[in-house]
Amino acid sequence: MKPSKGKSEKRHSREWFEALVIAALAATILRLFVIESYRIPTGSMERTLLAGDFLFVNKYVYGARVPFSDIRLPRIDSVHRGDIIVFKFPKDRALNYIKRCVAVSGDVLEIRNRQLVINGRPARLPEHAQFLGSAMPAGLGDFQIFPGFSNFNKDNYGPIRVPRKGDLIELTPENYSLYHDLIVDEGHSVSLIGDRVLVDGSFLPRYTVGKNYYFAMGDNRDNSLDSRFWGFLPESDIVGQAMVVYWSWDPDLSLITDPLEKIASIRWQRTGLVVQ
Repeated sequence: MKPSKGKSEKRHSREWFEALVIAALAATILRLFVIESYRIPTGSMERTLLAGDFLFVNKYVYGARVPFSDIRLPRIDSVHRGDIIVFKFPKDRALNYIKRCVAVSGDVLEIRNRQLVINGRPARLPEHAQFLGSAMPAGLGDFQIFPGFSNFNKDNYGPIRVPRKGDLIELTPENYSLYHDLIVDEGHSVSLIGDRVLVDGSFLPRYTVGKNYYFAMGDNRDNSLDSRFWGFLPESDIVGQAMVVYWSWDPDLSLITDPLEKIASIRWQRTGLVVQ
């Protein structure tokens, strides 16, 4: 007996539905743990990356985080100096930022008249990095710069040591602003009373760092809200490593109101550009 036409159509519909569900699950798993698309919203990485670039981010290389938990999958590699990384902005983790890692855990970082110095050695300026504003002289402090109440500015900074998991740091009134946010972010309360630091209700002369941290800067050095302004980047906030630009166009044009100009603004020469 031949199956009825209605049963055959139901079977085909079910097969299509199952195929769509499997495809959706596979796409979700890839996005969560392997690769994700990211759009460059600002000019903080110009000319390396342009506002309006769309790129793929490798999430598994540093160990993708399991959603709604602090669990991370095993990593393939560590974050290295020079890597361009996407991360959760520590001051608002609903936002993703992209910068270049310039110092890793345990490094001593300093900027002398715009020259980045890591562990006493001058660091090479990235190929497309640039300075657009006027240089600020040494000793002229900027209230926007991290840590507060220092005499650091965007062009003359440090020296400071990037904290590493297991570091035992002395807590003093002088370095209170340097480590305050780090200690709070690691789940503790902290306050300064007189010349002593109070952690979780007790006076604590030393604190053991619980995470690895990094220092991130934009290649557009005079137009980048980076670690110089908000501090150390926790390893737990790193999303992945930038891989390749797959699309690019002018972000200031609207596809609805200016469709022809928007299409004409496509930067075909950037398609397939390896991020480095």
